[in-house]
Amino acid sequence: MDFAFDARTEDLRGRLLAFMDEHVHPAEEVEREQRAALASPWDTPAVMAQLKAEARRQGLWNLFLPDAEYGAGLTNLQYAPLAEITGRSPHLAPAALNCAAPDTGNMELLAQFGSEEQKKRWLEPLLAGDIRSAFAMTEPEVASSDAVNIETRIERDGDEYVVTGRKWYISGAMNPDCRVFIVMGKTDPDGADIRRQQSMVLIPRDTPGVEVRRAMQVYGYEDHSHGGHAEVVFDGARVPASFLVGEEGGGFAIAQARLGPGRIHHCMRLIGMAERAVELMCRRAVSRTAFGKQLARQGVVQNWIADARVTIEQLRLLVLKTAWLMDTVGNRGAHTEIQAIKIATPRAVVDILDKAVQVHGAGGVSQDFPLAELWAAARTLRLADGPDEVHQRSLARRELKRYA
Repeated sequence: MDFAFDARTEDLRGRLLAFMDEHVHPAEEVEREQRAALASPWDTPAVMAQLKAEARRQGLWNLFLPDAEYGAGLTNLQYAPLAEITGRSPHLAPAALNCAAPDTGNMELLAQFGSEEQKKRWLEPLLAGDIRSAFAMTEPEVASSDAVNIETRIERDGDEYVVTGRKWYISGAMNPDCRVFIVMGKTDPDGADIRRQQSMVLIPRDTPGVEVRRAMQVYGYEDHSHGGHAEVVFDGARVPASFLVGEEGGGFAIAQARLGPGRIHHCMRLIGMAERAVELMCRRAVSRTAFGKQLARQGVVQNWIADARVTIEQLRLLVLKTAWLMDTVGNRGAHTEIQAIKIATPRAVVDILDKAVQVHGAGGVSQDFPLAELWAAARTLRLADGPDEVHQRSLARRELKRYA
């Protein structure tokens, strides 16, 4: 594995770093002020449209999508340092580049499994940033970390599918620009193969029987940048049979294909979040004095900063190795490493952010610094795309299998 970035990656890194300094970071306070003045908290502040236009003008658009027909055609290894940079402002930068979840995973899913009709109707406007989307998998009544538990029904009725079920924490659903849900449910609930019971279907938001019931908070935040996390009820919602994604019974496999890249993208951005936490921690440490000594000269603070630097370097190397493996041997071949980074990265970054909060004192938990919101986002990622314990269980079983 070559640790040097290639020429294209270096070029994009330079341009993206300049974009962050010149446009994104100055827009953070502007976005907060504009959002406070909106008629609805779910409307998009005007500054976001300006950032998107500038990103497109500079060629910093759809960088996440490896399919050159639809996206930038970057490998995972090329995209990793770019996603890390956007993680320094996770509530603005990914969306500005049209690289924000859940749309990224949905676009990858449609590009890989969608029909030509589906790509024309939904993928193209998503790629253009004209609409947003949501991925409806998690349910409140079952342990959704085990996808075979999902109870939503997708029943064939002539030339239509009828969808009935209740979902929650459906990212993107509160955004008024969300036009389509990708919904996972069971078409064959009694099938012998529990991983062939599920299917996925596209449901336009304005379909009768679709109710976006309420926004779900995350540690008290409503997460406007991702279009919120909603409870959504499908009460006999009918869609044409052509809105099925892939084949009946293929939902579980499609979900796994979607979640692999999503997991590494989250980890890439988490490293950027950790880098920003260290920067803020160091700036605070050299600007504050307690008990007659600068915080930067306090041994405990020095230890926190040193440990954070070591941890970030370790995480980055593991993420880059995983990206390289995904490019060379595929997602299945990188299964162990994907699980390893999903376990290690959110857990370690939460700890780094916690130390940064501690150095800031009361300011660390306030709205005057981004640390509290970053902490909530990082802590949530110990649950999103599979909780730690699910990945630990699978990883341990894979290790033990060699000795059985």
